[in-house]
Amino acid sequence: MSAPTPVSRDAAELALSQPLAVRGGGRWRGLALPVAAIALWWLLARADLVNSALLVSPGKVLATAADQIVGGKLWRALGASLGRELTGFAIGTVSGLVLGVLLGLSPLFNRLVGPSFNTFKQISLFAWIPLISVWFGLGDTAKVVFLSLAALVPVVVNTCDGVRNAPPKLLEVARVYGYSRWQTFAQVVLPAAAPAIFTGVYLALIYSWLATIGAEYLLVAGVGIGNLLIEGSEHFQMDLVIFGMFVVGVIGWLMNALARVAERRLARLRGQDQ
Repeated sequence: MSAPTPVSRDAAELALSQPLAVRGGGRWRGLALPVAAIALWWLLARADLVNSALLVSPGKVLATAADQIVGGKLWRALGASLGRELTGFAIGTVSGLVLGVLLGLSPLFNRLVGPSFNTFKQISLFAWIPLISVWFGLGDTAKVVFLSLAALVPVVVNTCDGVRNAPPKLLEVARVYGYSRWQTFAQVVLPAAAPAIFTGVYLALIYSWLATIGAEYLLVAGVGIGNLLIEGSEHFQMDLVIFGMFVVGVIGWLMNALARVAERRLARLRGQDQ
């Protein structure tokens, strides 16, 4: 994964292919392509135009989904994956906030640590897999470390950018009123940096979920959605593979939706404070 640069919320959503709202029932229009794709899939499977071993029918995928859900295998895999993802996300986000604030506030710290961090963030995320597997094995600890790295960089980059770009006029007002450094940070810098920080946290949430599947696929020990995909691939069960991919997409969509709700609530709170 290449190093991210500070981006606006709109740019982040566009990069992650978030559906755009349009007037006149835009949400329903967004369902047109998935429905058409499923219809085409069903027709191809029904007409035997594609090898059934490669493209199973939607009905078979639904049967597999029911078996995974009723049998409890999906919930065990999903619980393990989400547990790792949220743990790695939390560690990476907290560490990224601290490091980003220090880089943004302290010129000395930036000179000492900034060049090293800029080099670090250029390293592809998956290039760390060999080292992590040697140092931490293939278990949950290794996966959480990997996910923490995935969440760390976007939070650091966007937090640092937000802190550095606090409006000079507001900083000048704080100096005129004799604010202490802590008061200036808490009452001026942090509120001004909040949108950039939220963008970093939002990206960290999405990146860490995507990295969860990669970690489970490459660090194969344990249970998880990635392991479910491996099982389907190894046994040539395309119904299980397609179902696993669908679950990954739905969880990512739900995370995106929750982030949007949180953003709207934070925006309302900021408006009330102002």
